[in-house]
Amino acid sequence: MVSKNETFNKILIVAKEEGFKLKGQVTEALPNAQFMVKLETGQEVLGLLAGKLRVNRITIIPGDRVDIEMSPYDISKGRIVYRHR
Repeated sequence: MVSKNETFNKILIVAKEEGFKLKGQVTEALPNAQFMVKLETGQEVLGLLAGKLRVNRITIIPGDRVDIEMSPYDISKGRIVYRHR
């Protein structure tokens, strides 16, 4: 018989998927540190500001080039992880 802990660990390992990074340009600033980002692929997605950028008070304005990390499960949203100079 498999214990609950072993089953839980297997589920966590299977459920974890890596995200992927894309480059884009901020087109619009929205409330609550959210931005519309136009990706290199031509797609427009909602970008949320990552915690490290919030803590270090990195200012992002429309026109900035950014790296956005996206999940394979929801490709309409992403996390802004880097602002290019």
